[in-house]
Amino acid sequence: MKKHSKTFCQHCGKLIAKQPYVSMGKTYCSEHCQLKTNDVCAGRNEMFNLLVETLVDALDLREHETGLHSKRVACHTLVLARRFISDMDRLQQIYWGALLHDIGKIGVPDAILLKPGPLTASEWNELRMHPERGYQLISQIPGLTEAADIILCHEERYDGEGYPRGLQGDQIPLGARLFMVIDTLDAITSDRAYRKGASFDVAKAEILDMKGSQFDPEAVDAFSAEEEILREMVAVKCQRAFSVL
Repeated sequence: MKKHSKTFCQHCGKLIAKQPYVSMGKTYCSEHCQLKTNDVCAGRNEMFNLLVETLVDALDLREHETGLHSKRVACHTLVLARRFISDMDRLQQIYWGALLHDIGKIGVPDAILLKPGPLTASEWNELRMHPERGYQLISQIPGLTEAADIILCHEERYDGEGYPRGLQGDQIPLGARLFMVIDTLDAITSDRAYRKGASFDVAKAEILDMKGSQFDPEAVDAFSAEEEILREMVAVKCQRAFSVL
C-alpha cells in the first residue's frame, strides 16, 4: 500500500490532518496561520529596511555624496529589475544590495576616500577592496544573502575584466548586472567636486557603446526600454526610499 507523506503547517508546525490551506505553494492548517506568517515576514522586512537605511546613513556621515548616490541607484535599479523579476522577495534583495553596494567603503581610510586629488596605485588597490569588505559585513546577516552577492559583484564587468574575481557573463548575479548600468548612469549625470554632471544623452551613448563589454546586453536593452522613466528620475535626482510593491 502506498504511504501518503505527512503535511505540516508552515506557520505553527502542526500536522495537517485534513485538506491543507494552500497559498503561494505553501501549506497551512488554516487561513489564520497563513495571515500570521505574512505579518511575521512584513515585520522582518521592515526591520531589514531600517537596518539597511541606517547603514547607508552611517556611510553618508563620512562621505555625503556616497549616501545620496546609493539611494538613487537603488531606486533606479528596481526599474530595470522589474522587467526580469516579479518575486517581491528577490526585488527587495536587489534593492538592498544596490543600496548597500558601497558599504565596504566604511573600511577605507579617510585619507583615501576623501582625497581631493588623484589616487596613487597603492591607494587604488586599497579602494578596490571595498566590494569584498562590504560582502564580509553583510553576508553575516541572515536574510541578506542575495544582497551580499550583489555587493561583492558590483564592480565586475560582463566581459570578465572587472574585479574582485574577474567574473563574466551569467557568472555575475542578475542584480549586479542591472546595477552596473544604473551605476554608470548616475556617475555620469551627477555633479562632482571636480566637474559638472553630464546630460542623460551623454550617459546613454556611453552605456550603448559598452553593451556586450562592460554591460550585459539584456541589461542595456532594459535600460533602453525604460529610458523615459529613467530620464525623469535622473532629472529630479530621485533619492526617496523605493517600494518593491
